[in-house]
Amino acid sequence: MHDYIKERTLKIGLHIIETRRTVRSIAKEFGVSKSTVHKDLTERLPEIDPVLANQVKEILEYHKSVRHLRGGEATKIKYRRKKAKMVSEATVEAEF
Repeated sequence: MHDYIKERTLKIGLHIIETRRTVRSIAKEFGVSKSTVHKDLTERLPEIDPVLANQVKEILEYHKSVRHLRGGEATKIKYRRKKAKMVSEATVEAEF
């Protein structure tokens, strides 16, 4: 494994421990794909630092356990915005 990959993997692992952010948000911050972040954390990190990998694994499992809640919340927000937009458009049309 190349040194830059090891370095990136450790940085990402430490970052997720410090911030407890999602794989998707960390991927944006580091400028790599979420697949790369996931592979770094689940496959490469255990080889490099098993203790850190166990801490990261707990965070990833937590995110996995609540993802259905986040998805439901995002959908609810989406439809609230859509409904609010329709109401505001109807109000504008009623004024004319």
